[in-house]
Amino acid sequence: MILRIGTRGSRLALAQSEWVRECVEARHPDIRVELVRIKTRGDKILDTPLSLVGGKGLFVKEIEESLLRGDVDAAVHSMKDVPTELPEGLGLRVFPEREDPRDVLVSAHGERFEDLPRGARLGTSSLRRGAQLLHRRPDLTVRSIRGNVETRLKKLASGEVDAVVLAAAGLRRLGLQDKATQLFDPAELLPAMGQGALGVEMRMEDRATWECFRFLNHEATELRVRAERALLARLEGGCQVPIAGHAFLEGDALLLKGLVAELDGSALVADEARGEAARPEEIGTRLAEALLAAGAGGILERVYGGTVSHP
Repeated sequence: MILRIGTRGSRLALAQSEWVRECVEARHPDIRVELVRIKTRGDKILDTPLSLVGGKGLFVKEIEESLLRGDVDAAVHSMKDVPTELPEGLGLRVFPEREDPRDVLVSAHGERFEDLPRGARLGTSSLRRGAQLLHRRPDLTVRSIRGNVETRLKKLASGEVDAVVLAAAGLRRLGLQDKATQLFDPAELLPAMGQGALGVEMRMEDRATWECFRFLNHEATELRVRAERALLARLEGGCQVPIAGHAFLEGDALLLKGLVAELDGSALVADEARGEAARPEEIGTRLAEALLAAGAGGILERVYGGTVSHP
């Protein structure tokens, strides 16, 4: 039996999909897994900040189209790239155990965030990271940089920026964790929804493929990601606004923290919600409503032109 996994062609995406391939083949010796590289719109547009590109699913749409056509049997995604609304007939069926969800600072001269000189140029493609860090250090200059992990590190090495902020999971999966100068605690820099987590998407009717992958599902990861995505769904979040959300399991309970910030970090609305871990979507929606009522709705209205309702 041959299974085809659709994946982006970046080194990180291939490393993630290769890990899944190895796990499946080790579990099912009678199955051979092939990786099919698919270029997405987000991979093609590298000279424009994601917040200005517009649209959702910049890094998954073409892969999902291949799934629907039957060209591939499954897709491995970084969950922070996956919109909350999936095409009809497709579903996220498997969530492997989450990697480190935190963000890291890589600075040119080994400085920690607090020690960066005034006016230092901080490189990031994420409005979420930029807004939260500007809230702590409004003296910094945030530069939008695109490209894969290696490209961003090269821009740091060339002196284009003084520091970059990246996902710890990406560095670890590429074996580049020694590049990190500082790991941000979630209390300092709240991660993106789904950061560090992978999701395996497939056709809902394809039970045979699901049976091949289901052993990889990690329940704790699934519950946390479902709560975070419910928060994102209610806020109708995308690349155009700084939104963050991160869930923690506490026994049978789940704690979800979230925030919405102004683009320049001048204002930040944060809150948290706790509930039964078995009801993650309820917790995510409840937290979203609390954030909207506390002022996040005004921020979102300014960004989205009033398309998000709030109490």
